[in-house]
Amino acid sequence: MSAAAQTQAQAEPESGVPTLEVAGPRATIRLNRPRHLNRVQPEDIPVLIGLFDQVDANPALRVLVLTGSGRAFSAGYHLGDLHEQSKGGGSAGGVPSFEAMTDRLEAVRVPTVCRLNGGVYGGSTDLALACDFRIGHDGVEMFMPAGRLGVHYYEAGLRRYISRLGLNAAKRLFLTAEKLDAQELLRIGYLTELAPAGELDARVDALASRIADMAPLAVQGMKQALNEIARDALDVPALEARQAACKDSADLREGLAAFREKRKPVFQGR
Repeated sequence: MSAAAQTQAQAEPESGVPTLEVAGPRATIRLNRPRHLNRVQPEDIPVLIGLFDQVDANPALRVLVLTGSGRAFSAGYHLGDLHEQSKGGGSAGGVPSFEAMTDRLEAVRVPTVCRLNGGVYGGSTDLALACDFRIGHDGVEMFMPAGRLGVHYYEAGLRRYISRLGLNAAKRLFLTAEKLDAQELLRIGYLTELAPAGELDARVDALASRIADMAPLAVQGMKQALNEIARDALDVPALEARQAACKDSADLREGLAAFREKRKPVFQGR
């Protein structure tokens, strides 16, 4: 996002409510609290889970982009609610946990791309890790302040950090609260791609389009298997059922025909 666009986004009244936009095979979910660096408040959690459900329910969708408004991706979970929980009050309104939300994002049927439009902090570092790809620009930074705040992080987030980044990087981030710049984030694998700020949207669009052109039955099935393997929880019978479905699919016949005919395949997801 350009400096002018960031200024405009910060000047406009923020809706606060995460939004879902659909354009062809691509869905975009946007965090909308730019004045508060898109922090996630308790009331946002069921909204986001509902948006993930909407994406899963739409068979025409093949890729989801998650991003933020303004100059940051997200400042993480609202510390005010953490303070209330520390006094024994529990999370506001009995809403699902932040952990449940990130797990739901990881389980979204279609491949997911996190468009890191700016800094990513606290719990939202795991929100980004729950996506399949993370593209950021050269001004992105991140840190995990749990140890500095006295917060013991939740199990699923710890597992995701280790499976995505490795034990050494996870210890470095959780046990020191060190702030890392974009180049270091790329080096440790937190970013899957790093772009100049002016090219961020083009890079995200290119990746989203490439994913949308893939065979959805195969891609979505392999995404599920890869995530299960990363958690050491592979459902082998379910994987074999998906393999059999792909073997008998019109998509496989189309893919092989397009390869023989040296043309772009047109997949229907069946």
